[in-house]
Amino acid sequence: MSVTDRCNFRCAYCMPRDHFGPGFAFLPRKELLSFEELVRLARVFAGLGVRKLRLTGGEPLLRAELPKLISMLAEIAGLELALTTNGALLSKHADAIARAGLRRVTVSVDSLDDAVFRSVNDVDFPVAQVLEGIKAARAAGLRPIKVNAVVRRGVNDSGIEDLVRYFRGTPHILRFIEYMDVGATNGWRMDEVMSGEEILARIARVAPIEPVGPTHPGEVAERWRYLDGQGEVGVITSVTRPFCAECSRVRLSANGKLYTCLFASTGTDLRAMLREGGTDADVTDALSRIWRSREDNYSERRTARTEDVSRIEMSFIGG
Repeated sequence: MSVTDRCNFRCAYCMPRDHFGPGFAFLPRKELLSFEELVRLARVFAGLGVRKLRLTGGEPLLRAELPKLISMLAEIAGLELALTTNGALLSKHADAIARAGLRRVTVSVDSLDDAVFRSVNDVDFPVAQVLEGIKAARAAGLRPIKVNAVVRRGVNDSGIEDLVRYFRGTPHILRFIEYMDVGATNGWRMDEVMSGEEILARIARVAPIEPVGPTHPGEVAERWRYLDGQGEVGVITSVTRPFCAECSRVRLSANGKLYTCLFASTGTDLRAMLREGGTDADVTDALSRIWRSREDNYSERRTARTEDVSRIEMSFIGG
């Protein structure tokens, strides 16, 4: 569930500056779903069996009064709340979002090398402040904390081992993500993808690992644990080992469009349905029809030539 299309980073793989520059037209406030609309849709989703709701953006911590929304969502029985963030504002907000009812958080850390990290986020933001945010989240009681690193060959792949050494032996779960061709602005090329197999080999240079089964159906990360018991690590292989057949996710943009795939071209306008008098039963019927008829398998059909394929930007619907 995206709560904003805005972000304070300009990472090239998600929101490159040459497209999302000073003149880019972000959504005006009136086009964003209100807290009441977000909660209403969340209740409908929960009624259809959804048990985990992840708040995303853009950068969700930029949404004004986010703890208020979290507290409203926390009242929905049986719904576990998580959040994905770049970590820049996490130190400031960790206590408030935890008190409001958030349970889990995922933080993006693409490199521990400060120069590389500043280059990747393209706003000269230091990695040390993100690491402080992770500590603040831990102190606030958020569990578990997952750390995501998108690996791009020739950009930050040299730091894989450093990330493994830093997070091994901590309560945090480090996950490496293959560089994906989400959207149409990140200049994706297949030769910049470091495969999950290559990443696993780099992890094993630090410590031996063995595979672990998934914790639930539809889990996107392949789980591995260190043989010496120092925690676990994961890889997400959307490019080289697609998992479309097991996907159980649906995404809602900040302006109320529903997408059944991270690589979707079009979505269904739920905001219009809400604002034009649609009942909860109407929304439930629409969601049921959409889910039963979905045939998303872009990752299984991907080729090296994707520049002519129109896809929604990741910054618009979350990762």
